Amino acid sequence: MWRRIPATGARHSSSFSRRAAYATAGATTLALTGYYYNLKQRRSLDDDQFEYPPHSSMIYLEPQQNARDPTRPHAFWAPPSREEMIRMLQQGPGAIRDIIADKEKAASATPTKALDAPSPPAATAEATNATPVPDSEADVFDLLIIGGGATGAGCAVDAATRGLKVAMVERDDFSSGTSSRSTKLVHGGVRYLEKAVRELDIEQYKLVKEALNERANFLKIAPYLSYELPIMLPIYKWWQVPYYWIGSKAYDLLAGHQGMESSYFLSRGKALEAFPMLKKDKLVGAMVYYDGQHNDSRMNVALGLTAVQYGAVIANHVEVIELHKDANKRLCGAKLRDNLTGKEFNVKARGIINATGPFTDGIRQMDDPSIQTIVSPSAGCHIILPNYYSPGNMGLLDPATSDGRVIFFLPWQGNTIAGTTDSATTVTQNPLATEDEITWILGEVKNYLNPDVKVRRGDVLAAWSGIRPLVRDPAAKSTEGLVRNHMINVSPSGLLTIAGGKWTTYRAMAEETVDAAIKEFKLQPVRGCTTDRVKLIGSHGYSDTMFIRLIQQFGLETEIAQHLSNSYGDRAWAVASLAQTTGKRWPIFGRRVCQQYPYIEAEVRYAVRREYACTAVDVLARRLRLAFLNVHAAFEALPRVIDIMTEELQWDQARRVKETEDAKKFLMTMGLPVNPIAYPTNISDIVVPESDKKSQKSSWVRQAPIPDTFYTRAQFNPEELAEFHKVFGALDYDGDGHIDGKDLGQVLKNLNMDVDTQVLKGIIDEVDLDNSGTIEFNEFLEVMGGLKEHASRTAFSKIVVQVESQRNVDYGIKAKTTDRSGGGA
Repeated sequence: MWRRIPATGARHSSSFSRRAAYATAGATTLALTGYYYNLKQRRSLDDDQFEYPPHSSMIYLEPQQNARDPTRPHAFWAPPSREEMIRMLQQGPGAIRDIIADKEKAASATPTKALDAPSPPAATAEATNATPVPDSEADVFDLLIIGGGATGAGCAVDAATRGLKVAMVERDDFSSGTSSRSTKLVHGGVRYLEKAVRELDIEQYKLVKEALNERANFLKIAPYLSYELPIMLPIYKWWQVPYYWIGSKAYDLLAGHQGMESSYFLSRGKALEAFPMLKKDKLVGAMVYYDGQHNDSRMNVALGLTAVQYGAVIANHVEVIELHKDANKRLCGAKLRDNLTGKEFNVKARGIINATGPFTDGIRQMDDPSIQTIVSPSAGCHIILPNYYSPGNMGLLDPATSDGRVIFFLPWQGNTIAGTTDSATTVTQNPLATEDEITWILGEVKNYLNPDVKVRRGDVLAAWSGIRPLVRDPAAKSTEGLVRNHMINVSPSGLLTIAGGKWTTYRAMAEETVDAAIKEFKLQPVRGCTTDRVKLIGSHGYSDTMFIRLIQQFGLETEIAQHLSNSYGDRAWAVASLAQTTGKRWPIFGRRVCQQYPYIEAEVRYAVRREYACTAVDVLARRLRLAFLNVHAAFEALPRVIDIMTEELQWDQARRVKETEDAKKFLMTMGLPVNPIAYPTNISDIVVPESDKKSQKSSWVRQAPIPDTFYTRAQFNPEELAEFHKVFGALDYDGDGHIDGKDLGQVLKNLNMDVDTQVLKGIIDEVDLDNSGTIEFNEFLEVMGGLKEHASRTAFSKIVVQVESQRNVDYGIKAKTTDRSGGGA
C-alpha cells in the first residue's frame, strides 16, 4: 500500500499552522477570560459602591430600629401622615420640629399602638385649616416640584438625597397620568437603535445609549419592582435571520458591561416550544433579546416614599392654582388647594420645577399666558388580554405591523398586555381608548398567533389610553417622527420646566433637572447626586426567595406571598401583619378582595396608612393595579374596598356615594361598559342616591335588558351547552362523534334558529371546517359561537344607542356602533 509522505516544507508549514491556531485560541480564551473577569469586577464594584446620604437627612417620625443599615427604615416605619404633610406645606419645612414634639408628647401620654390600629391625624382640624406664613428663611423650601409622576417623584428623590428642602405636590394621585399608563417596559429601544443606524441619527443613538445605562440603574435600585424579560422577534423570512441577529447583538454590545443576558437565536421548533401560541405557518425561527419590565405605578409610589424617607414633603390631591412672583417678577412660591377639603394656602419656595408631563404647557401658561407650547401630545392605547394569550415568561415584539408601527405583546401581572398605538391627540385628564385602536391591536395580535387561538373582542379585560408628552419638533409632520427625548426650559420668571423623556430615563432626567435648578436658583446642596446608588424603599431586604418566609410565617397562599414580595419588597412583612384570618385551615391569613387575583384586604389598609391612598380609585388603579388588569374584577371589588376605606378614614354616607360614582366614572375610561349596572355582578350593596331612585334616570339604574353574553368571556351557559349536546347527539346516529354536514341545517331548525344562508356560510368558512363532509362537536360549537356573536352585534349596537339616549350624565363617551363579541371591556 502506498503511503504519501509529505515534504519537509509542508510538514513544517502544517506544524506552524497548528501552533498558530493554538496560540490564537489561547489568546482569544485569555482575552475573553480577562473581559469576563473585568466585567464581573466592574459589576461587583458597582454593587459595593452604594453610598447613601447620612441618616441625619431623613425624616423619621418614628425611631429608626435597623442598626445594621441606617438607610433602611424598619419594617413598620410609617411616613408622616397626609395631614402632617399638609401642615408642613403650610408652615414650611421647619414645622417638622413641632410635629415631632407633638408625637413625642402623645407617645409619652398613651401606650404604644399596634400596627393594625388606624393612626389618627397628628394635626388638629384647626391647625390644618390655618394658613400660617413661614417666618424665616429656614422655613422656605428650596424647591417646589409640581407633578407627582415619574419625573416629578424622581426629581424629589434626587433633590432630597442632596440635602435640599423639597416639596412635591400632585393635583390627582401619584402616577395618575401617563406614568401609570405605560407599556411597562424598562428598555433602551430596539427600534430607536435601528432608526439611528438606518438614518445615521446620532441623537437617536445617544438616546438608546442613555436608556440602556439607565435600564441597568433601574433594575439595581428597585430589584423587587423591575426584572429582566426575554422578548421574542419571530422570523418568517430567511433573509431576516442575519438582519435580526446583527441588530440584537448590536443592542447587547451597546449596553456594554451593564447589559443583561445575551440575545440568542431559536430554531423553529424551539421558538414554538417557548411561545406555543405563535403562528406556525412559514415560521423560520426567532431571535430573543432581553429588556426590563416593571410595575410602573408601584414604582412611582416607591419613589415618593423614598423621597419622604430622605426628608421631602409630598402631598397628592393638592393642586397649584396660582404662581406667586416677587418685586423682581421672579417666582417665589405658589397658592395651593387641597382638592379633598377645598382649603387653600400658600407655600414659599426658592425655585419651582414644572414636571407635569402632558400638562406642562398649562403650568407654563399660568406663568406666562403668551408662552409658546413645547409639548406635542401623542396617545398610546393598550389592552389587557387573559394569560392564555402568551407564556408567562416570554414577550413578543412585532417590529413591522400593517401600518409600519411597532407593537409589544407582553406578560404582565398574570395577564397579557398588548400595545401600543401612536397617534396625535389632545390633552385630557382621563383619555379613552377608541374602538378603532382596540380593533387595530387585536388585528395585529391575530396576525402572529396560531389560528387555533381565537382573538376575540370579548377577551379584552381592560383598555386604556395614555398621553405621551413628546417634545415638539417643528419640522416633524407626525408624532412617529418625534424623538422621546427630554428638554429643560427656564422661563424669564424662573419656572424650570422638564418635558419629554420616558420612564426608563426618569433618573437621568431628574439629575439633569436638579443640576439646572441648583445653578438657576443658586441653591446650596449638601452633596452631589447619588440616585444611581440609592436603593428605593423596600429594596434593602428583598430577595427572590423571601416569599417562602412569608408563606411559612404567615400561612399565606404561594401566589399571594409572591405578589406581596414583588410589589412591596421588604415592606411585605408590614402588609402581611395587617392580614386577617381566612377562617380556613389553609391559607391561614390573607382575604382576597377579588378571587381571580392575589390582592388582599390588608393591602387596602396598608395603602391608606402608609402609601397616601385617599380615594377608591387610588387603591384600585395605582396601589393594587386591579383596574388596569380587569375592570370587571375592579368593579366587583369596589364595594369591599370602600367598606375598608370607610373603616380607615371614617367616611360618611355622602362620601361613600361620591367614591362609588367617581370610581365608576374612572372605570369607564378603562373599558367598563357605559352602563355598568347592566353588567351582571353579584353586588347587592351598591349605594344609590335617593334622588336617583325616585327619578329612575341614574346611570346606575338598569336601562334595558342586556343579555349576559355581552359581558361574559364564556360564549355559552350550562343550559345552552346541555341543549347543544342533546341535539347533536340525536343526529349522531353511529355514536362516532360526527354528524353529516347536511344535517347542520336540521340542527339549527331543532334549536328554533332561523339563520340566513349567507351568514351561516360565512361563519362556517371562518371556523374553517375541514370540508370532509362531517362535523365534530367542537366544530359545531364554533359555528354556534359564531352565530351567537353575529346576533349579539346587531342587538348590542341597538342597546348602546338606547342606553346613550337615556343617560343623563355625559362622561365624554359618545355612542357608536361597535363590533363586540361580548364579554370584555
